Amino acid sequence: MTTLRSRIIAWAGRLYLARTRKKGFDLSRMSFLPESVLMPLRRDGLDPVPELGAVREKEPITKLPVPIAANVWLVTGYDEVKAVLGKANAFSSDFTHLVGKAGAEAEQNPGGLGFADPPVHTRLRRLLTPEFTMRRLSRLTPRIHEIVEERLDAMERAGKDGEPVDIVQAFALPIPSLVICELLGVPYEDRADFERLSAARFDLFSGANASFGAISESLQYFREVVKKQRKDPGDGLLGMIVKEHGDSVSDEELAGLADGVLTGGFETTASMLALGALVLLQDPDHFAALKDGDEAVERYVEELLRYLTVVQVAFPRFAREDLEIGGVRIAAGDVVLCSLSGADRDGGLGPDMERFDPERNVPSHLAFGYGIHRCVGAELARMELRAAYPALVRRFPTMRLAVEPENLSFRKLSIVYGIDSLPVHLGG
Repeated sequence: MTTLRSRIIAWAGRLYLARTRKKGFDLSRMSFLPESVLMPLRRDGLDPVPELGAVREKEPITKLPVPIAANVWLVTGYDEVKAVLGKANAFSSDFTHLVGKAGAEAEQNPGGLGFADPPVHTRLRRLLTPEFTMRRLSRLTPRIHEIVEERLDAMERAGKDGEPVDIVQAFALPIPSLVICELLGVPYEDRADFERLSAARFDLFSGANASFGAISESLQYFREVVKKQRKDPGDGLLGMIVKEHGDSVSDEELAGLADGVLTGGFETTASMLALGALVLLQDPDHFAALKDGDEAVERYVEELLRYLTVVQVAFPRFAREDLEIGGVRIAAGDVVLCSLSGADRDGGLGPDMERFDPERNVPSHLAFGYGIHRCVGAELARMELRAAYPALVRRFPTMRLAVEPENLSFRKLSIVYGIDSLPVHLGG
């Protein structure tokens, strides 16, 4: 069976390579992704698969055997990932490299910051940055705590007769969903749609086409939101940008920015809340540490971010010029994939990096990326995590898993790693 599958993949790869030579590289046309590319997205429970660590220890920058007309490099070392992500002038993130010019002009182009290069990226980030300063975000602090308490109340009602409660559905998803609605100024009634679309875009188990379809649908939703904000600007992020910048920012740019905020601020935080809760539930000492003192919260949040690194790979980078990273020569036109989860487990950062240890003192993690494309909403995510974890532990100090850990179901192939369900008993 394995031999047959390998032959099919090899045949499909030769066919796709022939097409790329004629039409250019277009990810949206790929019906499969080679195993070498998918390996950095696979995990064994909470941990990246051992193969990723083995690759990093042998070669922190390694060439992948892929069926396209360009070299593809996987970067797994911490220093090497920072070097790539920090060289904005040497590497491009432009969306046209992924789907071709025609695809980028179609509705599947997400716009926003993630797939833009300077000077477009610089201009768009300047629109968003003022809304994500601690001063502006501080206005959300009371609402975040209010949302967390509302969800804890709902969990308590759901589990009052001893029934298991799913942390994913009752806690992890609603909190960032509500916060994003509050931030953007969009109706919470629409949450089911953008929760679905946010998850679908990162799921490569269904293929690249399904991911691009989710992007198109999400952008269409935000185009309608932007039209309403143009007519009647609210107090959310979109309304504020409309009030302050008017027609100097287009509807398409606003939709792309809103979609980017959803992309970066919802699915990632939801996954962190659920997986972080699982880490705490598996160790009573860690669980108790958050219950007894606020001073532990920041350390625990940062170590959870490093240990879990739910955004497993950064958006692809495309070399603009010949250069050398970590002693490896990368040619202009080469594709570079940075494994954030691999880099954050790099043994060069300290001993036993595969273990969760909130007492460790290591350099800054890469859970939010690095360089000009570092997540603009990083501080908002931290605010939510710092509010949610201790509140959960204090409300339900005897909470425990309702299933054996080996029976938990995790995502198979997703750029943002997550868990499908986390049933717990809340305790007395």
